[in-house]
Amino acid sequence: MRPENPVDAEVEITIVVSCYNEEAFITNTIENVIQALQTTGHSFEVIVVDDVSRDNSVQKVQDYIKSHPQYSIRLVQNKMNRGLANNYVEAAFLGRGKYYRLCCGDDSEAPEALVNIFKHIGVADIVIPCQNQDEVLGKTPLRRLISKTFTFLVNIISGYNVKYYNGMAVHLRYNVLRWHPSSYGFGFQADILTRLLDEGASFVQVQSFGTDRKGSASTALTNRNILSVGHTLLELAIRRLRRSLYSRSMPKPVEYPAIVSASKEGKTS
Repeated sequence: MRPENPVDAEVEITIVVSCYNEEAFITNTIENVIQALQTTGHSFEVIVVDDVSRDNSVQKVQDYIKSHPQYSIRLVQNKMNRGLANNYVEAAFLGRGKYYRLCCGDDSEAPEALVNIFKHIGVADIVIPCQNQDEVLGKTPLRRLISKTFTFLVNIISGYNVKYYNGMAVHLRYNVLRWHPSSYGFGFQADILTRLLDEGASFVQVQSFGTDRKGSASTALTNRNILSVGHTLLELAIRRLRRSLYSRSMPKPVEYPAIVSASKEGKTS
C-alpha cells in the first residue's frame, strides 16, 4: 500500500451511519458511536445518510443534532433510495477523516465492541471486526448458515483466511475512494476488503459482537442479493486468476495480531 495518505484529513475518522426506517434505534446508534470514540480519544465526524425513510427517523436525527451542537454531525437526505453500498461510497467523498467506517443505524453493535474496534485504529490499514455467528443475539439459524457459507466461499475463492467478511471494517478513507467496491449488494464489504488485500493492505482482526435486529426479516435471500453475491464471487475468481498470473508483482497482505480482545461483559484481556 502507499506509505503516505494523499487525502487531507481534518479529523481522525469519519463515521457514516446508514439510516432506513430506524426511528427506534438511530439516536442510540449515534450516541454509542460518539461515546466509544470519546473513550478511545479519537477526533471524529458523523455523517448520517437517510435513505428515504418512511418513518420518523429524519426528525429523530435532526432533534439529536439540535440538542448536541458540540458534535460534528451532518444529516444527508437522499431524494431516492440508493442502497447501503452506494451510500457507503458516496459518503466517503463527503468525509474529512483519515479513516472511515460504516455503522448501521439499527444499533446492532455493543458499545464495548465499538470501543474495541476503535482502539485498533492506526494499528494496520484495515481493522476487521469478527463475530462468532453462533453468539450473535437474535440471529436465526438460516442467517447463521448464510454468513458461514458466504465466508467459506469467499475464503476458498480469494485464497485468504478472514474470519468474517460482513463486519464493517475501518479503512483508510483514501482506500475507499481509490478501491471502492464494484458490487452493490450483500457482498460489497467482501469486495472492497479482498481488493485491498490484493493490493497488499495490512490488517488486524478484532473481536466484535452485537445483536441481529433483522431476524427472520432478513433480505439476504432476495434475487437482488443473490445476484450481488454471484457478482462478488465472480470478481474474486477473476482477481485470484490475475494474482496467479502476476504473482511476482502483487504485494502480500500483512496481518497484525489483535492487541485487545473484548468480552461481552466489557472486560479486556
